[in-house]
Amino acid sequence: MAVTGLGIVCGPGIGVDDFWAGLKMPPIVGEHHEIENWDAEKWMPKKEARRVDRFAQMALVAAEEALAQAGELTATHDRVAVPVASGIGGLEALEELVEVAYSQARRPSPLSVPMMMCNAAAAAISIKHGFGGPITTQVVACAASGQAIIDGMRAIQWGYADVAIAGGAEAAIRTPTIAGFVSARAMSPTLTARPFSADRDGMVLGEGAAILVLEEWEMAEVRGATILAEMAGGAATGDAHHLTAPHPAGVGAERAMRLAIADAGLEPGDIGYVNAHGTGTELNDSTEGAVIGRVFPEQPPVSSIKGATGHALGASGAIEAVTAVLAIRRRELPPNLGLTTQDPEIPLTDIVLEPRPFTPAPVVSNSFGFGGHNAVLVISPPPS
Repeated sequence: MAVTGLGIVCGPGIGVDDFWAGLKMPPIVGEHHEIENWDAEKWMPKKEARRVDRFAQMALVAAEEALAQAGELTATHDRVAVPVASGIGGLEALEELVEVAYSQARRPSPLSVPMMMCNAAAAAISIKHGFGGPITTQVVACAASGQAIIDGMRAIQWGYADVAIAGGAEAAIRTPTIAGFVSARAMSPTLTARPFSADRDGMVLGEGAAILVLEEWEMAEVRGATILAEMAGGAATGDAHHLTAPHPAGVGAERAMRLAIADAGLEPGDIGYVNAHGTGTELNDSTEGAVIGRVFPEQPPVSSIKGATGHALGASGAIEAVTAVLAIRRRELPPNLGLTTQDPEIPLTDIVLEPRPFTPAPVVSNSFGFGGHNAVLVISPPPS
């Protein structure tokens, strides 16, 4: 499956160039990774911006960048799928509706419901560009946009579409979300993300959107598109264990990783880099580290970018898929920011602490979510 376009809106930067530079900047300490001074009207008319929630605004901007890079598609519009995920959806619109409804200070906006729906981002992209293929929204917590990319790949493989505009969006740095994660004891009290570090104390929120244009390979070649990478494989599994905690032995996560590598027609020894889910929480990092150790007898380099991005929940898998493609294209691995001393109980042998050169090779990108959802992608360099 050809990857022909990338677009991203995230705390480290808006657009792939600024985003890549931001991944290597000193980590943010003591605050959530919110996009500063977000103003959707820089990219779209005021009327359009006011009709969609913040998360959908970001998705529209990311989709514009991805489609511009992909160039003129030759697929008919009814053969373009739009799987765009979100974990929470239009939380800002929901908060406003609740406040207005209970205070009765004014009449609620007639757009309140469509703005808060999780499928609003996918719908907005479809409507703006006239894409009439399957328009879907995956809502599986922090594995959501990884699942969306898998679903986009399968739609093309199974003949339902020729192109998929796949990814995710999230804008949930809101007081209720923060309160909920604090109560669940998942949030870092120091608001510092430290994936795989001995002193990690929880996650920090991020936000944003990321979109990848997936295209049937021969169609992309015939039209002369620049193929950025190959979406080589993917797999999704369930832990069937707990609403918030990963399976203590990482059974579902390990199965997803092995199935994804096999789906790509590869062996663990073929993988050159693992972009880890790496949230900075006690349970995720210890479980994921153990799973990586079991899957790869000879471990490739590993890093989590959440020290730079924060945890963008349902958008995180797509953000990290874009990172994997950029690592291949730019021949460089992003650092695992925030790590001071590696947890000795985590059996990872090569955590990337500084940006380093990378000879392009297949990449595994992990996404694991509350409820035991696991989605793993394998992204490879295009054949030379």
